[in-house]
Amino acid sequence: MKVSTEPMQNSQVLLNIEMETGEVDKYLDRAYQRLAKRVSVPGFRKGKVPKEVLVRYVGKEALFREALEDLIPEVYAEAVESQEIEPIAEPSFEIVQTEPLIFKAVVPLKPTVRLGDYNQIKIETQPVEVTDAEIDAVLEQLREEHAVLSPVERPVAIGDEVTLDVQEVREGKSIPLRQDLVYEVRAGSRLPLPGFAESLVGISKGEEKEVTLSYPADYEVAELAGKEHVFRVTIKDVKEKKLPGLDDEFARMVGSDNLASLRTRIADAIRARKELMARLDAEKRIMDALVKVGQVEYPPVLVEAEIDRLLVDEARHFAEGVTGLERYLRALGKTMADHREELRADATQRLVRSLVLDEVVEAEKVEVTDSEVEEEIERMVANAGEGAERVREAFNSDDRKESVRRFLKRRKTMDILLERLVVKAG
Repeated sequence: MKVSTEPMQNSQVLLNIEMETGEVDKYLDRAYQRLAKRVSVPGFRKGKVPKEVLVRYVGKEALFREALEDLIPEVYAEAVESQEIEPIAEPSFEIVQTEPLIFKAVVPLKPTVRLGDYNQIKIETQPVEVTDAEIDAVLEQLREEHAVLSPVERPVAIGDEVTLDVQEVREGKSIPLRQDLVYEVRAGSRLPLPGFAESLVGISKGEEKEVTLSYPADYEVAELAGKEHVFRVTIKDVKEKKLPGLDDEFARMVGSDNLASLRTRIADAIRARKELMARLDAEKRIMDALVKVGQVEYPPVLVEAEIDRLLVDEARHFAEGVTGLERYLRALGKTMADHREELRADATQRLVRSLVLDEVVEAEKVEVTDSEVEEEIERMVANAGEGAERVREAFNSDDRKESVRRFLKRRKTMDILLERLVVKAG
């Protein structure tokens, strides 16, 4: 057997393998033994048919194809070992010729990542601030959530909740749309049409009124833009929304000692959310910069594997898994192949970022102890509620624990980068 190699782009190597006729014969003999046990030849018992007869019966090509099932993986493994190649995934094969047998294997190798001088990266961020207006907005939302609705004997006003029947008038005929519709009269509401809420103002309980409204000329649904509709509405009930007072009693109602402590609690929650968003933004910008200053080469098979992972994640949202995803795609007029291409850019970005960050983990010599892995698993178990035992069992294997270790290493590394590369503006 003759083996030669040719380097290829994207962390791959091409293996050229040429075999002598005598080397192929043993695989042909094996193929004959297997086929003789499976193929029924008239006049012979299975396993007893002479080789020449079997070859005439099934054809040389069939025997050769059967031989390749053993030959290619075994010869490939020998070639890889002889050339001291370390594949990271299955290769692709191409038969160049059959006599003598020559075939090629494109072998995916470990990705190559060259980090640039990432310590020179500087990410500027704005300090997180919480304004009184933001706190007030949350307080108003809380008051809305705890509002009390009381029947009133007056015409409809903005802020009321009304019960009404709605009909559409077409060519003088009324077409019922909704009965006993509960509708909140909010200024600026665009449902069912812009201006509908305002048109109810001043109508009394039991009163009927015709309202003519038009969709705006620039309405987002082009088929409806500029079209006029006539509605006949009948008000059946009017309720006034009464908001609780903004005082210590209200604060105690929502779990705080007083209004001042409620404002502090809200401010802390807003600040925590903003800090999280600021961190996520900084992480993204750091990763963009790391990728930009570095160089990454990887075999295409890794992108396909990443697409597979994305598809598995998507399939979890469907009761029937992959079958449900395929049905959904058909409803959109797409094939699974189409969708794989749609995911390619995202999969490539995820792969490259993952490879770069893992290289930084190595460069920074970040380590995670077994106890840290166990603590993280226990944290996930504590947050799992009724599914706690399932989570604990799922992370009981060495492979899953190793995935937690990788996650923690990446998180520790990102903490280091955030501390080192982020500069606060001002």
